[in-house]
Parts: sequence; C-alpha cells; structure tokens
Amino acid sequence: MSIVIHHNPDCGTSRNVLAIIEASDEVPVIIEYLKTGWTRPQLLALFAAADLTPRTALRTTKSPAEDLGLLDPSVSDEAILTAMIDHPILVNRPIVCTPKGVRLCRPSETVLELLDNPSLDPLVEKNAPPAAAARNNPD
Repeated sequence: MSIVIHHNPDCGTSRNVLAIIEASDEVPVIIEYLKTGWTRPQLLALFAAADLTPRTALRTTKSPAEDLGLLDPSVSDEAILTAMIDHPILVNRPIVCTPKGVRLCRPSETVLELLDNPSLDPLVEKNAPPAAAARNNPD
C-alpha cells in the first residue's frame, strides 16, 4: 500500500501516527511540510479528499493563527488558505493519504481506518503504566 504522511517531527500526534503506520509494516513517504511548504493546489486537493475546509484544517493553538487574526469567524476560507501557504505551521497535522482515503489524523487512532494491517502497539506502549511499559521495554 502506498502511504504518504504530511508530518511534523516536533508534534507528538504526528510521531504517534507515524509509529502506528510503521507498526502496520508499511514504509510511508514522509513529507515534512514545514520544510517543503504547501502549494494552493496541493492544499485544495488534500482538503477536498479529507472533507476539510481551510477553517477546519486550521491549527489554532501553538501557531500564529490568533496573531494573524484568523480565528475571527468573518475571515474567509480564501484568506486562511493564503495564510497557510505563507505559514505552513497553520495546517493541522498529520494528514495521511492512502488508497483507502485521506484524513487529518487527530486523534492518532484515526489513522487505523486507513491501514490494511492496523496495530495499536505504539499507542498501547506509550500509554501503558510504568510497570507495564518496563515489562515491554526492558532497556
């Protein structure tokens, strides 16, 4: 299966989703969108495929969205889209593309519906109590 993840390695959710994909025995194409940026056609295609709008895909926390005045309901989707191209951090992540569809994978478990061999092992380990985590990871 061909999988693409639009990924931010500094984001815990994005790292979790990548770990779930890799645990399903897939090797995704990883696009670090903060480095590559976005194009208008790319964002429009991703949003259409994932049934998102620029407003619903807008990252509102830990981003310049508020400083740029994008949280006001009167701001148009066109203005938000333009800001996303200028400031890639404004796009919420991770966005995952597979033959089964395109999703904004928040929460992380959303990616499971896009995989042929989904595994929750990375999340189980991450959320395990310390004793259980130690048993699973003896290092």
